[in-house]
Amino acid sequence: MSVVPPPTSSSVVSEQPRVSAYEIATANFDRAADILDLPPEWRRLIRSPFREMRVEVPLYREDGSLVVFTGYRVQHSGARGPFKGGIRYSPLVDIDEVRALAETMTYKTALVNVPFGGGKGGVNVDPRTLTKLELEHVTRRYISRIHLILGPNRDVPAPDMGTNAQVMAWIVDQYGRQHGYNPAVVTGKPLELGGSPGREQATGRGVVITALEAAKDMGLTVEGLRIVVQGFGNVGMNAALLFAEAGCKVVAVSDVAGGFHNPDGLDLTEVVAYKDRKDGNGTLEGYADSGVEFVAHADFMGIDCDILVPAAIESAIHDENVASVKAKIVVEGANLPVTPDADRALNERGIIVIPDILANAGGVTVSYFEWSQNFQQYTWDEELVNERLEKVMLKAYRDVAARAKSIGATLRESAFVIAIDRVVTAEKMRGSL
Repeated sequence: MSVVPPPTSSSVVSEQPRVSAYEIATANFDRAADILDLPPEWRRLIRSPFREMRVEVPLYREDGSLVVFTGYRVQHSGARGPFKGGIRYSPLVDIDEVRALAETMTYKTALVNVPFGGGKGGVNVDPRTLTKLELEHVTRRYISRIHLILGPNRDVPAPDMGTNAQVMAWIVDQYGRQHGYNPAVVTGKPLELGGSPGREQATGRGVVITALEAAKDMGLTVEGLRIVVQGFGNVGMNAALLFAEAGCKVVAVSDVAGGFHNPDGLDLTEVVAYKDRKDGNGTLEGYADSGVEFVAHADFMGIDCDILVPAAIESAIHDENVASVKAKIVVEGANLPVTPDADRALNERGIIVIPDILANAGGVTVSYFEWSQNFQQYTWDEELVNERLEKVMLKAYRDVAARAKSIGATLRESAFVIAIDRVVTAEKMRGSL
């Protein structure tokens, strides 16, 4: 039986996060809610999901065996527009993780001011163990069981860890079988099915835009900045390539196989070619080149650099490795990659942290562009998409930086204050209470 690598082969998913996603989301919310002096009833309203769905996802494998996976879709808030959020396939998926990520999406869409709410979905399955046909069957069965709560004006999924444009294409087709063809039901689709130019690089591009703007604010010269990227999937790989394109020096990257470091800078063309080699497994396992040293996961965050991008899973920087961080700026390419205790420790050391709801919002921003193009039935060119993305990301960064300065808060606190205030305002205007 042939096995395919994970659709977004990227992240360090070999161990359970040390602090749960829900704990991190709670801490992020509480800090901002305290600054806003949000009453208890409003805290409960804003944090409570609108709807949660759990489904069983059966699969007859190609060897004839039957397995049953568990799938989830959490619709957190629709106050500002349709629920919006990715679908991930991972053995670590559980209801608390999906709840936390759905809530985080609510604040992310609010911060960059796109007309969406927040949602998230997932199936507790390791896509690396499935054939392509099995992956398609899991996707179709999952969608067939949640399709009634999806829709272009109701809930619009997108790719996440373990899923990609091909998975979104299957979703478009499965949803269309039951509701009629409508490409706006998902974003992150192939271009041939209504996807947007620039969507694949969008999250990584947003990471780079915000990181370099923060570096300029610190008086750093962009040329030659040393970059370390944890997680070499869609987000991490594209961020690394775009950092290099901007004149930075990517000195280390990592994936599930471990880290690879060259203080003189990695040859990213060779790294990407090795990852994508036909006889490989979609990872960097076994990569070797002149000047490159292997770095274990436990030591990776301590590599000397100017900008560190955790772009894998939750709680990647925690109380046991935070002291080793040498970066001047940490940019959260992944969702919830820094635990609350580690976040405080970084702040005390004067290390700037660009929070996930800002740093990796490029993906949902271009998802909004894709959704808009689907309704218009008109495709923008990639130059226009990137130009509009940069405008949105720079404005969001400037709003966050200005609020942080005015209230004496961190960038994370400022970002959540802005986002939560916008969600509360929308709820009040809709007459929720």
